Amino acid sequence: MRYPEFLKPGGTIGFVAPSFGCNIEPYKSAFLNAQKKWKEMGYGTDLGPNCYEGKGIGISNTPKACGEELTEYYCSTQNDILISCGGGELMCEILCHVDFEKIKEAAPKWYLGYSDNTNMTFLLATLCDVASVYGPCAAAFGMEPWHPAIADTFDLLCGEKQEFTSYDMWEKEGVKDAEHPLLPYNCTEKTEVKIFTPQKTKAAQNEAEKAFTDTFGMQEALSANAEGRLLGGCMDCLVNLTGTRFDKVTEFAEKYKEDGILWFLEACDLNVFSIRRAMWQMDQAGWFKYVKGFIIGRPLQGDEMMGLDKYEAVLACASKYQVPVFMDVDLGHLPPAMPFVTGSYTRAEGKDGKMRISAEYRD
Repeated sequence: MRYPEFLKPGGTIGFVAPSFGCNIEPYKSAFLNAQKKWKEMGYGTDLGPNCYEGKGIGISNTPKACGEELTEYYCSTQNDILISCGGGELMCEILCHVDFEKIKEAAPKWYLGYSDNTNMTFLLATLCDVASVYGPCAAAFGMEPWHPAIADTFDLLCGEKQEFTSYDMWEKEGVKDAEHPLLPYNCTEKTEVKIFTPQKTKAAQNEAEKAFTDTFGMQEALSANAEGRLLGGCMDCLVNLTGTRFDKVTEFAEKYKEDGILWFLEACDLNVFSIRRAMWQMDQAGWFKYVKGFIIGRPLQGDEMMGLDKYEAVLACASKYQVPVFMDVDLGHLPPAMPFVTGSYTRAEGKDGKMRISAEYRD
C-alpha cells in the first residue's frame, strides 16, 4: 500500500467534480467560503474545469469530461491533494474514461470524498494500491464554524492526526439551505454505537434476545475490538462495481490476507431490504473471505420494513463470519462522520456506545 505525502503549510489544494459540481446553492456559497477559509490559512487552490458545472446527468459534466478531469488533476504537479466537490449519482459512468494505469504510475496523492466518490476512493486502493480518505466533500469545509469532524479530516490530510473518536451527537435533520448555506451540522441525536459479537455466554435472556441469538449466533456487547486492512465505502456504489472489470477485490484480499479486511460500509438510497441484498451480493462475490470485522454507518433510509430492521439487514449476512460488527457508527450520510483511511491498517475499538478508529500507515 502506498501513502501520499501530507499537505504541507502553504501547499495547494486541488478540486475536481467527478460527481456533482458546486453549481447550485447551498453548495456554491459553501464551496466559495471553504476556499476563502483555506486561503486565509495560507493554502493555494487549484480548481478543475468542472467544479462549477452542472451540465451532466447525475454528475457535473459528460462522463468523458469528468474522467479526463479526474485523471489530469490527480496526476498534476500543480496541486498537492485532491478534494471532490461533492457526491452525486452516476460517477460510475466516468470510470471508462479514467486512466487508472496513469494514476497508478503517478506519485500517490490524497483524494478526499464520500458517497458517489466511493468510485474513486475504493478503486484507488483495489486497483492502484494507493490509500485515500473517505470523508466530507469540499463544500462541507465552508460551514461556520467547522464541526470537529471537519477539523479532524483536515488534520488527517495535514498528517497531524490519525486516531479518531466518535462524536457526541449526530444530525437527523439538516437545516442548511440556499438562504443559509454556511450553517453547521444540526446535531440533535445522541450517538449510540451498537456492538454485536459472537455469542460466548448463555446468560439469561428474554424471549426477543433469545430469538435474536438463536438466529444470528451474535449477542449485543458493551465492547469489542477488530483490526485489519480497511476497505469499503457507500454500498449503493459498491454493488454497482461488483462483478465488473473494475472489481479486483478478491485479488486485493488475497494480497492482504495476513492482515485480513476490516470492512466499513454505509448506505444512501438503499432501504433495509436493499442493504440486505447488497450484503448478499458482495458476500457471494467472495468479498468477505478474509473479513476481520464490519463497521457500519447510520443508513439514510434505515426505517424498518416488513419486520426487517437495519441491524438484521446487515447481520443476516455478516453474522455467518462470527466477527465483531459495529453499527450506527459516525460514517456516511447522517453526519458527522469520522474520516476513514481506505487501504490503511486500522484498529477499531467500540466501548459503551462509542467508537475509536486508529489508522496505521503500514505498507
